[in-house]
Amino acid sequence: MTYCVGFLLEAGLVFASDSRTNAGVDYISSYSKMHVFQPAPDRLFVLLTAGNLATAQAVLHRIRRDIADHQAPEGGGGSEADGPTLLTARHLFEAADYVGGLSVAVQQKVGANLRQTGASADVTFILGGQIAGEPHGLFLIYPQGNAISATSDTPFLQIGESKYGKPPLDYVGHPGMSLEDAGRLCLVSQIITRRSNLTVGPPFEIAMVARDELRVSRRLKLGKEAPEINRTMETWSRTMTDAIQRLPRFAWEEDPL
Repeated sequence: MTYCVGFLLEAGLVFASDSRTNAGVDYISSYSKMHVFQPAPDRLFVLLTAGNLATAQAVLHRIRRDIADHQAPEGGGGSEADGPTLLTARHLFEAADYVGGLSVAVQQKVGANLRQTGASADVTFILGGQIAGEPHGLFLIYPQGNAISATSDTPFLQIGESKYGKPPLDYVGHPGMSLEDAGRLCLVSQIITRRSNLTVGPPFEIAMVARDELRVSRRLKLGKEAPEINRTMETWSRTMTDAIQRLPRFAWEEDPL
């Protein structure tokens, strides 16, 4: 399992992901779930993945192949995609449709064999970015290939083990946050998820994309010994403890035990 979150802000986009992959209690490894694509100077995409690792990697390989085919000297290389690719899409939703189509194709190819062994080929993506002349945006792409977009009312999207890290995003997050504050909030969301679920763990990756810059403005990778992780967890825990002491008192506390 894994946990990834993307945040749509007025100032741009923030992405966060863990790197833990489980194939059983005695086999734990790390793979990056954050992938950056800039197939041309006028566009930037960040793709987060959760689900079957082999399916996700197959989709990533096909994305890279399609970009390479279109960039080849002879141009116009073949593609399994029916419609725009990351290199040719005019709108972000077209790029999301493209990734969804690749995902469905891979799942259909291997899904039956995996189901015979009790495994699933399902994979879910978060795709965010911007194409020049278009607004920046964020999409959650389901295993079935369809997608939903983040909005000002629902500015963050999560995939994987999302339930533990949702409360701080719900209570504190809003589209008007700075990229830096949203990055810290997403790191808190990752860390408290790790505390509650052992299938999520470092290295944690954070990426920030400022609106209209068409590049990753900041990117960092925090290993399990990174001091930022411990300091963030200690500060968050201390703040929660202080908040308990500041909550309104109940009537029966006039005579405490």
